[in-house]
Amino acid sequence: MSGMTKREKAARIGEILDGLLGTPEIPLDHSSPFELLCATILSAQCRDERVNKITPALFRMAGAPERMARLEPSDVEPVIRPCGLAPAKAKSLVGSARRILELHGGEVPRTFEELEALPGVGHKTASVVMCHAFGVPAFPVDTHIHRLAARWGLSDGSSVEKTERDLKKLWPPEEWEKRHLQIITFGRRFCPARGHDPDKCPVCSLFGRKGASGKKGK
Repeated sequence: MSGMTKREKAARIGEILDGLLGTPEIPLDHSSPFELLCATILSAQCRDERVNKITPALFRMAGAPERMARLEPSDVEPVIRPCGLAPAKAKSLVGSARRILELHGGEVPRTFEELEALPGVGHKTASVVMCHAFGVPAFPVDTHIHRLAARWGLSDGSSVEKTERDLKKLWPPEEWEKRHLQIITFGRRFCPARGHDPDKCPVCSLFGRKGASGKKGK
């Protein structure tokens, strides 16, 4: 299959992902755009499973912007400490809530520009909120997606920004949300960063790049 174009390769990978995974659910538990924003902020350098253990208590305490805005970061920090980076994340949660109240009438904004202006919210977090809360086409790129795009030869691994641009060219906008979730799920179940046997991987066995050692999927 070495003669395939990137677009043809992406189409075949999409067929494999559809057959194995269908359309996975977003792994972060939430019931509103604000809860999704908070959970995504907490997920930085933290497993989604751990975030989901923390957020019920956080959302009971401050699951809406007006309630979060009344708190100080020191009130939030003990609740979210198991997620790591608690001081910075607490400041981001409270600061974002206050900005949402001050500038957006208590509603999570619906544009990339406005979301990325919130404290602690970068492009990936904004992309997660835009596609999963508001249905706007976006392709959030996390570490799983970044490494698999390079491993499969869909991007060169030089930057997350380039990976996002490359993947958006390979699949149509109506597939971006599904592909984002599929690749994350596939990376966790079938294609880990370490201890990976590419010959047994449904995708790497076909498309995995060879590294300096001569082994696929390096």
